[in-house]
Amino acid sequence: MTGLDTHILLRAFCDELVRCGITDACTSPGSRCAPLVLALVRDGRLACHSHIDERCAGFFALGLAKASRRPAVVTCTSGTAAANLAPAVHEAREARVPLVVLTADRPPELRDVGAGQVIDQLGLFGGAAKWFVELGTHTATPERLRWIRALACRAVWTAGSGRPGVVHINVALREPLVPGAPLPPDASGRPDGRPWVAAPPAGTAPSPEALEAFAGLVEARPRGVVVAGRSERDPALPAAIAGFAETAGYPVLADPLSGARRGPHAVAHYDALLRVESFSAGHEPELVVRIGDLPTSKPLRAWLAGLQAPQVSIDAEDSWQDPEAVVGLRVAADPATTLADTTAGVARGADPAWVRSWRAADARAAEVLETELGSGLSEPWVAARLTGALSEGTTLWVASSMPVRDVESFAAVRDDPPRVLSNRGANGIDGTISAAFGAAVHGPTTLLIGDVAFAHDLGGLLAARRLGLALTIVLVDNDGGGIFHFLPIAGETDVFEDQVATPHGLEAGTAAALFGCDHVLAEDRAGFDSALAAARASARTTIIEVRTDRADNVALHRSLAAAVQRVLDAAG
Repeated sequence: MTGLDTHILLRAFCDELVRCGITDACTSPGSRCAPLVLALVRDGRLACHSHIDERCAGFFALGLAKASRRPAVVTCTSGTAAANLAPAVHEAREARVPLVVLTADRPPELRDVGAGQVIDQLGLFGGAAKWFVELGTHTATPERLRWIRALACRAVWTAGSGRPGVVHINVALREPLVPGAPLPPDASGRPDGRPWVAAPPAGTAPSPEALEAFAGLVEARPRGVVVAGRSERDPALPAAIAGFAETAGYPVLADPLSGARRGPHAVAHYDALLRVESFSAGHEPELVVRIGDLPTSKPLRAWLAGLQAPQVSIDAEDSWQDPEAVVGLRVAADPATTLADTTAGVARGADPAWVRSWRAADARAAEVLETELGSGLSEPWVAARLTGALSEGTTLWVASSMPVRDVESFAAVRDDPPRVLSNRGANGIDGTISAAFGAAVHGPTTLLIGDVAFAHDLGGLLAARRLGLALTIVLVDNDGGGIFHFLPIAGETDVFEDQVATPHGLEAGTAAALFGCDHVLAEDRAGFDSALAAARASARTTIIEVRTDRADNVALHRSLAAAVQRVLDAAG
């Protein structure tokens, strides 16, 4: 083995990544990871996004993978650097996002003997990794070159196939970490740029038995509903849901993260409607068809848990989104294909009164919400405005906590909505800014974020200056964790403010100046609209700050729910 062997093998590995369709990699600095960084950057065909913070790199890669709908690569040096990728790895596992994680490591003789920057990296991410491989040190023989090319293909195909997830390759690296001489020519790949291992997409058509069972349920039950939750990977799915709903005569309770809050059967304000007991009791369906993850709405989840009607889950990877154990039929098949096949077989006519009752209630709720919101600048209004103002083909990245709930509650039905993305696998606030910057690589992106999540990933703002990326950040600043005011802990006044709400006193304008971003304080609706238009037209990252009061926000949400209840009760 020579000092060049590792570099020759890693060059072949990276060549194979590109042949398999990888376009982006995220790197972070270090000594032990030098061979990995050199191989990725010097390939010349990969966009390599450099980060100082490994946690930022992990979430940036996650945003890249979500936005592009293909695996992204992230690499780091040894030691706790690798552990800092754990939050992004766990989010990717839960959200079914394909990542290839390459962690540099000391060779075996330097482990557990007091050498610097060494931790136990074997199986570091546990069950969060779909597949783990320890890559040892090898001589670059023709046999080993074939092996490492096949390994690269397997890593990409494993990350993206079946239930997408994380492949973790731990790479033991001996010195010299820099080649010290030019690498010899490489002709070890297959001709014409083909990957070493071809992997055509697996078939996901429903079995005849599952399709017959599902179609039979739909045929016999004209009063059903479709619940459409987060589903980010198939751009054809929203249209398939709309087509099925129209044929079956079912309303669609569509989370904006599904992309299906569109068309004449979509119901936007189900969260408000299902808080009204008279409405929820009077609109029990005969069948529930569930697509994608469960929406965030607590009233919707409670309503589904209490229904007696059969519930069907359609999911290509057969992911269990059923915490209340109420699903009675699981169809492990592509949802768009299953819905299209079922639509073609529905013989009965729809019940127009059923959909009309849902849509009429939704229209009444929308009208009263608009009236009750008045003319002020509030958190619900900002969420509604963004989902209404952003154009099709752009991305709205929504932080967990209150922003994702406000978008679900207040976004209207649109036939041309922006794509809405969020880290709703593990539902954490980790890395939100970094993930949104990752999505911004693939097109215009706006981030809606609260101040605690903003502070949590403040280092993610480095991507604006270091990577030259433009992101519009709408920062709702109520100086603390506003969502906790909705919870019973808010009544524990001796500990709540300091220990739970955690006010921070940070000035967004100061942070913007530090990281080279523009900053605008929006003080009314006209100012917000003007700032949003200017930010979207700018080539720089802009932080649009909206200041609100936590207690006022709770009162507003409760008054909106009460207003919807009054209107629905009055309508009977």
